[in-house]
Amino acid sequence: MPEKANDRTIFSLSEVALSIQKTLMERYINSFWIKAEMNKLNHYPQSGHCYPDLVEKTDGKIVAEMRSTIWKDDFQRINDNFLKVLHEPLKSGIKILFCAKISYNLVHGLSLRIIDIDPSWSLGELEKEKQQTIVKIREEGIYDNNRSLKLALLPQRIAIVSVQTSKGYADFRKIIDENDWGYSFFHMLFPALLQGENAVSSILGQMERIRSVKHHFDAVAIIRGGGGDVGLACYNNFELARAIALFPLPVITGIGHSTNETVVEMVAFRNAITPTELADYLIQKFHNFSVPLKNAQETIINKFSRLLQNEKSMVLNTVRYFKSVTSSRLAKCKNEILQEIKALQQQSGYFLLRKRERDIDQNVILIDKGSAQILKSAGKVIETTMSHVFSTSIVLIHSQFKDLTGVEKNIELLNPLNILNRGYSLTLVNGKALKTVGGVDKGTVLTTILADGNIISTTQSVNKTKEND
Repeated sequence: MPEKANDRTIFSLSEVALSIQKTLMERYINSFWIKAEMNKLNHYPQSGHCYPDLVEKTDGKIVAEMRSTIWKDDFQRINDNFLKVLHEPLKSGIKILFCAKISYNLVHGLSLRIIDIDPSWSLGELEKEKQQTIVKIREEGIYDNNRSLKLALLPQRIAIVSVQTSKGYADFRKIIDENDWGYSFFHMLFPALLQGENAVSSILGQMERIRSVKHHFDAVAIIRGGGGDVGLACYNNFELARAIALFPLPVITGIGHSTNETVVEMVAFRNAITPTELADYLIQKFHNFSVPLKNAQETIINKFSRLLQNEKSMVLNTVRYFKSVTSSRLAKCKNEILQEIKALQQQSGYFLLRKRERDIDQNVILIDKGSAQILKSAGKVIETTMSHVFSTSIVLIHSQFKDLTGVEKNIELLNPLNILNRGYSLTLVNGKALKTVGGVDKGTVLTTILADGNIISTTQSVNKTKEND
């Protein structure tokens, strides 16, 4: 009962609280459907009860805040319903539509006792947030920014944003590290939370770390296992989607779901349904480069093999030709000698007949001398002719062998790997060999292939060599 003192009516604190409780209980008999953001769930596993903090925000500012209670049995029923509809448990940081009764406790004050929560309404709010993020991204004109970047011809250096214990991350690593073609990848993990209320800040923090060392990487991969739509809510966040769209490196995602594409996936350079598909995409990039290169190598080898075979055939034909010429020349010389011998014999007989009156002994001596000189001269002619033919044949054979050796060396020098090992390089633009500066502008991305790796560069200026008149 209130007290009287100096014409004043004085109530105790409990009397005031009881009066408020009575008024509220008489006024608010029925339950109400209320929408609010559950800022924090405050679930206590030992008791099974929850004491959610409920807020209402306008332009990012809290305009209303109230405590609430979910008793153990109600929480189990509501959480099971969330798992059934959203494939995710009830958690902090989501907007909810709930049925509650007004409750007033003399010690704890005013609160709401939550009886039920509609999970389908929460899903609708997430979709609404997603559409708002898309509109903002498009209004800033950055929707296609990341997708317009140029991915390295051979994306070997990958910065990975994931959880070290994630199965999706393990599957991704298994495929790229144990690929059957021996393609070499360098990847570095930047661990982050990939779902929940702290996921956005965690991912943004790691993206900033990667930005500071961006020159070490070709792309960023965000890898996550499967999950329901609430677990994907962070990937519809405007700040995260904006950071992905404006990131200086291509961002590829393997978030691990097949429906309801998130905004982050929409603005990313490449979106794969699973981490496994993402790994296959990177391996396919190597296939796209290695297969044409291997075909070109085989084409060069085949062409030069045919060229070498043709040169060998030409040398063999030349050798056969010189053998034929040599044989003909020797036969001709032999015939000339025989004719000379016959002529000598005829002349000797004629001389003997004409000089019969002369001293037979003197004529015989003269004939012997003349015959010896003629035979000696003929022998020298034969010897000189054979020596000339032999030396000419040897020189020609050596010359042809030297030419053949030169052809073989040229073929070896033209091997792509030897050319690269001598310090030369191959420059590609959009996967094609660069032969002239025509078509190269400032900003064009060039891929330079060296013997031990590749260099990705951007053209600063183009200076064309002046041609002589």
